[in-house]
Amino acid sequence: MLIMDFRHWGASLPRDRQYERYLARVGELEATDTEDPNLNYGLVVDCGSSGSRIFVYFWPRHNGNPHDLLDIKQMRDRNSQPVVKKIKPGISAMADTPEHASDYLRPLLSFAAAHVPVKKHKETPLYILCTAGMRLLPERKQLAILADLVKDLPLEFDFLFSQSQAEVISGKQEGVYAWIGINFVLGRFDHEDESDAEASQESAIGRRRTVGILDMGGASLQIAYEVPTSTSVLPPKQEEAAKILLAEFNLGCDVQHTEHVYRVYVTTFLGFGGNFARQRYEDLVLNETLNKNRLLGQKTGLSPDNPFLDPCLPVGLTDVVERNSQVLHIRGKGDWATCGAMLSPLLARSNTSKASLNGIYQSPIDFNNSEFYGFSEFFYCTEDVLRIGGRYHGPTFAKAAQDYCGMAWSVLTQRFKNGLFSSHADEHRLKYQCFKSAWMYQVLHEGFHFPYDYPNLRTAQLVYDREVQWTLGAILYKTRFLPLRDLRQEGVRQTHGSWFRLSFVYNHYLFFACILVVLLAIILYLLRLRRIHHRQTRASAPLDLLWIEEVVPMIGVQVGP
Repeated sequence: MLIMDFRHWGASLPRDRQYERYLARVGELEATDTEDPNLNYGLVVDCGSSGSRIFVYFWPRHNGNPHDLLDIKQMRDRNSQPVVKKIKPGISAMADTPEHASDYLRPLLSFAAAHVPVKKHKETPLYILCTAGMRLLPERKQLAILADLVKDLPLEFDFLFSQSQAEVISGKQEGVYAWIGINFVLGRFDHEDESDAEASQESAIGRRRTVGILDMGGASLQIAYEVPTSTSVLPPKQEEAAKILLAEFNLGCDVQHTEHVYRVYVTTFLGFGGNFARQRYEDLVLNETLNKNRLLGQKTGLSPDNPFLDPCLPVGLTDVVERNSQVLHIRGKGDWATCGAMLSPLLARSNTSKASLNGIYQSPIDFNNSEFYGFSEFFYCTEDVLRIGGRYHGPTFAKAAQDYCGMAWSVLTQRFKNGLFSSHADEHRLKYQCFKSAWMYQVLHEGFHFPYDYPNLRTAQLVYDREVQWTLGAILYKTRFLPLRDLRQEGVRQTHGSWFRLSFVYNHYLFFACILVVLLAIILYLLRLRRIHHRQTRASAPLDLLWIEEVVPMIGVQVGP
């Protein structure tokens, strides 16, 4: 599986480079040598809505080539397992007791401290990045939680941590980090040498084509892909919208090296995830059915004997939708095409050709020269029960999804008991697979305008046998300038114009250092003045005596006559 995937992903590379990269990826699965003094370490805490996870990364010293990025990998323990730990609930649960935020994260940091060599703790950067759960809190509660972390954690843990390294990131940042992570793992940031460039069809400067990402969770949906630096002229309103949705950043070793400057379109659609979309659909069905009942005097869905026939559920499956005091009885009809048509209004598209879901501006995609990876629901919908994950083919997926929806619920449950589906599939997946597959299909082709025969989309959960997290992209971005300077000088923070600014803690170090230098200069100056005064005092004493000796004899001579 790994070799086959590797050959496909690296098809544009010469064979020797393919083999080298394959060996490097296999090496990543080995236990990390913590005795190696040349290794650096970094920690990222993903504070999500349902829980928090800490990831431990490591990298060797930079090779000095400004074209190359840090070779960051996830740390593995003695059993070659990824060093990661998760706790529940999410950190947003500390909203009313922010003084306990540090206590909440202590198990994660203690876990990481036990794996990172003690002598490396002081130079190991720690980033605490909070996502959707914290974004939903009022700003004052967010700041209270972050303040407790910044105040208390350095008292117990000796990691490189400052105020700038604990933040609530936006959906845009999360999307960019995910985009960086997958392209880094696939080697799309690697520059080719001259011999490789001659053998490939890449650009003249050796940059490889990056891949775009599609990620559908339970609540939100994200899309991110690289766009050309020069775009066509747009109307003022669209141009302003495009600027908001574009992120331009440099992954190179310093600002002078621009070979790793990337311009990425990234958008997050809250409410367009698989589970949230189902809730919106049920709300729509409930309201339309009850309104129709009032107008026509019908009783559809008011009892199990007269249910609403839901085309988005398997044939014969019964369910109940409850909203406040309203109840709607439904039974699966299993009509995938009709289900897709009913979902179309939930896309909230506009009449503008350049708009996608919810009327949001979408930067043009060159479908003839692009490549995308679909994660989370894109993979689950294609693989868990349909078992066609991997290379996506629209007509094949539509046929498989339609056949699944048309099956009786009793047949599907029996197949589930017989172990014919993926080990990740559960009853919830069986129940809503028909709906979610139709929703995914509508989002991809009607929302994002992907051609129905688009050949370059791959749905995946693992890349090179490992799960790709946005935290990998985060630490790669945040440590991008470290190779060419002392690690302890890292301290930049995000602002509205840039994601980073000078570290609060290191500014204070510099401030106190300046005060010490000034005080030392003043003390030295006073000591010098004192020494000069003593010298003048000692020098004036003989002169005074000489003056007395000269004056006294003169007086004596005058008195004598």
